[in-house]
Amino acid sequence: MVATASEAAGIRLDVWLWAARWFKTRALAKQAIASGKVEIAGAPAKAARLLRIGDGLKICREHEHYDIVVIGLDHRRGPALQAEALYIESAESVARREALREQRKFDRLGMQPPEHKPDKRARRLIRALGDLDAL
Repeated sequence: MVATASEAAGIRLDVWLWAARWFKTRALAKQAIASGKVEIAGAPAKAARLLRIGDGLKICREHEHYDIVVIGLDHRRGPALQAEALYIESAESVARREALREQRKFDRLGMQPPEHKPDKRARRLIRALGDLDAL
């Protein structure tokens, strides 16, 4: 990757997030930035902010939070291996995500889905009790 003169000055944040494959489209990247799911150096960012090498980003996608450092700039969306070369994720971020993933896994084990559909008697009991989750 050879940085051009314009890339040496920086690249738009939404373009970089799209090129680094954090979001499928620039529109989704802009939406995430506008909703506060992307921070630069701990402060909320704007889509047009120029991103430079060495900037630290915090990105929230669904239930996962990523702490990354920008090590490359590219305005084109390339293969996944090329996109992964644009940033480094911190070891603490990886460990935190794995711990949360394990916790969600164990939380799901508490509520097991039924093995089969309820029979006629069970359906009547469910209807009589009403929606227990709404209480």
